[in-house]
Amino acid sequence: MDFHLILSNLTNPVLLFFGLGMIAAWVKSDLEIPSPISKFISLYLLFAIGFKGGQELAHSELSSEIGFSVLFGIFLSAGIPLYTFFILKRKLPVQDAAAVAAAYGSVSAVTFVSAVSFLEIQKIPFSGYMVAVMALMESPAIIVAVILMATYSTEGKSSGKLGSITAHSFTNGSVLLILGSLLIGMISDTSQAEGIRPFTTDIFKGFLALFLLDMGMVTARRLSSFRNQGAFLTLFALGIPVVNGCLGALASGWVTSSEGNRLLFAVLAASASYIAVPAAMKLAAPKADPGIYIPMALGVTFPLNITLGIPLFYLLISF
Repeated sequence: MDFHLILSNLTNPVLLFFGLGMIAAWVKSDLEIPSPISKFISLYLLFAIGFKGGQELAHSELSSEIGFSVLFGIFLSAGIPLYTFFILKRKLPVQDAAAVAAAYGSVSAVTFVSAVSFLEIQKIPFSGYMVAVMALMESPAIIVAVILMATYSTEGKSSGKLGSITAHSFTNGSVLLILGSLLIGMISDTSQAEGIRPFTTDIFKGFLALFLLDMGMVTARRLSSFRNQGAFLTLFALGIPVVNGCLGALASGWVTSSEGNRLLFAVLAASASYIAVPAAMKLAAPKADPGIYIPMALGVTFPLNITLGIPLFYLLISF
């Protein structure tokens, strides 16, 4: 095993700022990024990754690989909740099991951005259309979770209608921004787009470092509230991402030969949503406990993926 690759990722300055944020929360420092600034940074990251992906997609020829990749991404997002729900239902109420399953079937844009940063540092090429794949993977898991909840709930149908939940998952701010930025990047004139290139590329990693600093502080606080939830959920939050990521890394070889694309598929399969899914579950599963699925996704799975998961999945692909 190439421990140098893992060490290189762990000593990435962007990732080290995540660690600094966790330390700041643990020592109860007054370090804080104001909420409006944190929101601006997250909007910037989604805009930049979407726009760059759209520009790359505009210069890519439509092919069967793109079509199969989109279908494969949707299959992953819809398939993961199907088996995780039944594992979780043995220990959790139906609404909680469905909410956690939706979180692990959907994706984390920040984990995706961290994987993109890893690929750029390692100088590994990837395709711009993977941004579209990521955006389209937000919703299928939510839809499947709502169907499972309506089917297995002993309290009747879920309170949210499937149509409104689906619409909400696509109009969620993060999904709308990245899809819109992707579309704008695709249709923008190349020479005109060069004018904002420094804004979307040169300062990207600096903003990512600040965002992960804030995420580190949030993660540490969520993790402390998660300790009372028991060993089962902790093991699930550690084990399922590794299983999903390995399956995504191996199975993606059927739709693309690009190592960069396969790593992004692995990371998307391994990641868990802590933005889009909580917003949707407020409507679909009001009795589901956010104190379970948000700390699992953000406090356990997120740091696991960006520290060890990304290099481990790449090692699997390269072998």
